[in-house]
Amino acid sequence: MAKKDAKKKEGSGGAKAAAASTNGRGAVNGAAPRLRQRYREDVVPKLQKEFGIDNVMAVPRIDKVNLNMGVGQAIQNIKFLDDAVDELAAIAGQRPMITRAHKSIANFKLRAGMPIGARVTLRGDRMWFFLDRLISVALPRVRDFRGVPTKSFDGRGNYTLGIRDHLIFPEVDYNKVDVSKGLNVTIVTTAGNDERALYLLRELGMPFARRGQG
Repeated sequence: MAKKDAKKKEGSGGAKAAAASTNGRGAVNGAAPRLRQRYREDVVPKLQKEFGIDNVMAVPRIDKVNLNMGVGQAIQNIKFLDDAVDELAAIAGQRPMITRAHKSIANFKLRAGMPIGARVTLRGDRMWFFLDRLISVALPRVRDFRGVPTKSFDGRGNYTLGIRDHLIFPEVDYNKVDVSKGLNVTIVTTAGNDERALYLLRELGMPFARRGQG
């Protein structure tokens, strides 16, 4: 997706609330994450009823969110990796770790141990704040957005979403970005299977594509 495709769009009331309430570092004006409140108050009872779960401790929940950004250009210029680290930190509200190549690939001039990306794992409040911004603010900024695919579960209730352009996140300073970058967002749940995980994420507001589109 070209940089021009990520121009700022006017969001819904929910999107404005999410953007205004967060400071990009996992803090929200001293308030608890609203998406976590929604999970506890609305989603948990629905999950219990839908799947006949008596023990509230057995209700599927989101355990963590992993963000992974590959930067192949770093092989030629390490500055691309430095920029990626800063931009992923702005998106996540937490400093990421550098990922390195596990093996050498001569055709790509890649040697084992070379830095090729950045990753970060979010838990607790930061996780909930990030998911709220992803659902309410970032995804609606995707051009011609028709929903995220339903086929990206791994069979164990974990969901991976590929984002082609990180500029959909308003925390990234558009004027300081030389190259748009993609990233993968993996939502790890305790659902155990895809059916329960799909229900969980849908009730939290994840905008899945209609049947036949994803």
